[in-house]
Amino acid sequence: MRVHIELDDALVEQIDRRAGARNRSDYIRRAITAALHDSARWEMIESAAGAIPAEGHEWDEDPAAWVRSQRRDDVRRVG
Repeated sequence: MRVHIELDDALVEQIDRRAGARNRSDYIRRAITAALHDSARWEMIESAAGAIPAEGHEWDEDPAAWVRSQRRDDVRRVG
């Protein structure tokens, strides 16, 4: 689909320096796709905020020891 957008001259010059005048559409398409993926990831992160209670975990007393034990017990780890 073709879409008409307006961009400042300085922005177009920056795009052209990076992508070349004949590759503007592809560059802009990839930039918008990346921005939408980033936005979706942040929405997922923000929606998960507060999902884990602040206390009552087996790692509360000594988080470093808990991490070490998790690493030591993971059969996928080497060494």
